[in-house]
Amino acid sequence: MTSIDPASLHTAPPALPATIDGEPVGRVSAVYVYEAPVRLWHWTNAAAISVLALTGYLIGQPLPTLSGEASQHYVMGTIRFLHFSAGYIFAVGFLFRIYWAFVGNHHARQLFILPFWSRAYWRGLFEEARWYFFLEAKPKKYVGHNPLAQFAMFWAIGVGSVFMIVTGFALYSEGAGPGSWQDHLFGWVIPLLGGSLDVHTWHRLGMWAILLFIIVHVYAAIREDIMSRQSIVSTMVSGVRTFKDDDPD
Repeated sequence: MTSIDPASLHTAPPALPATIDGEPVGRVSAVYVYEAPVRLWHWTNAAAISVLALTGYLIGQPLPTLSGEASQHYVMGTIRFLHFSAGYIFAVGFLFRIYWAFVGNHHARQLFILPFWSRAYWRGLFEEARWYFFLEAKPKKYVGHNPLAQFAMFWAIGVGSVFMIVTGFALYSEGAGPGSWQDHLFGWVIPLLGGSLDVHTWHRLGMWAILLFIIVHVYAAIREDIMSRQSIVSTMVSGVRTFKDDDPD
């Protein structure tokens, strides 16, 4: 068994197959995959989405009225403040993630690129789907995202984040008022989608879609950690993906 020093990746790529070819990773036991900025963004993004989902739900389904003057409680004001703050963190973090896709390693670009033109990619995607449905006896091992995970991440996080940021700031522009930068940049979304209520509905549906993706994402990560003999969850902590031989001999 051999191990690759993370520092060596700056001068020479690991002698491993591309992340979409579905070939075994050979005798390499550990590879540095996710750089620190990507890992920091991942966990910050997870925290922001958690706050956004909880506060967004409460904004759409407000808490029961409390006794006394509203100024004594300011519960909904606090909820809205947390929602808007997490929204800014989410948006700024996503802009940073786009920047890092250009300056980081090739794994940092997988979130924003789908090789639609590659027959090997689509073959790998369907093989992964069969593996997740327990129709394949042995998984393929990938250094970065497997083809199915890359497909889901692209649509749920890549495209989904853009949709939630655009519709979120469009709704925020109503409170910021005409002439605000939010109104100039995103105010056009409200008439385009049919009005404020429709944008609220689409924004809320987007939240549920992302939450559904997160549930599947967490399940798949834990499942792969157990069944595919390669690290998934710990890789997003350390940045290093480890592999175990299918045959110890």
